[in-house]
Amino acid sequence: MRIAVAGGTGVVGRYVVEAINGAGHDAVVLSRSRGVDLRADAGVAQALEGVEAIIDATNSAKMNRAKSTTFFTDVTARLQSIGSAQGATRLVTLSVIGIDRVANGYYQSKLAQEEAAKAGPLPVTIVRATQFHEFAAQVLGRARLGPVAAVPRMQIQPVAARSVGRYLMGAALQPPSEQMIEVAGPRTEDLVDLARQIVAQRGRRIRVLPLLVPGAAGRAMRGGQLLATPTTTLVGPRFSDWLVGDDAGSPEF
Repeated sequence: MRIAVAGGTGVVGRYVVEAINGAGHDAVVLSRSRGVDLRADAGVAQALEGVEAIIDATNSAKMNRAKSTTFFTDVTARLQSIGSAQGATRLVTLSVIGIDRVANGYYQSKLAQEEAAKAGPLPVTIVRATQFHEFAAQVLGRARLGPVAAVPRMQIQPVAARSVGRYLMGAALQPPSEQMIEVAGPRTEDLVDLARQIVAQRGRRIRVLPLLVPGAAGRAMRGGQLLATPTTTLVGPRFSDWLVGDDAGSPEF
């Protein structure tokens, strides 16, 4: 099967591409580095020729609600319209568990993306995942100021991006249908604790300070509203095992 991966060079997208090619299928990477600009509609139609399924693993660089909503809805609408015109039969969209329970601007933009996906002509499978193991290092990179990093208190159930990549591929191989799949890691963790583990593992001298995010969104994140539900599929590895493996790499923060 020929499967297009939007955001195929990103944190999850690269694992989707690896899984597709490893299973003997043909992955088509949709990214600006490959001459495809989903925002400017450059090279999209050509890249989607002969594609049967599309996986959207794109992510917005902006956390602002308005900007991220514009990004997600524009990209989703373009994948739906051009993909349908080029003969694709299904769309798989990566989303986040708990976005309908936490009033956060970025999460609300992901909800808008889901609605845009469901409004298009192609049947869409939404794969909601918890935060990735890579998330803690990303937060450290944004929160660090010299030798100190203020990391939000959050209860999360992190999952390996590689595992999510396999689930996205599996969803694309299924017959076209409207459905939602949830996937999460095996353990509930505190984001501050994970950040401290990374700092210790890398031998860095960074003091991680807990930050209480104010308001309803902060209380929801601390209270477990981003965790798995009884219908969520749990997959390994655990964060501690992932941290000493090759996928953890050497993140900069």
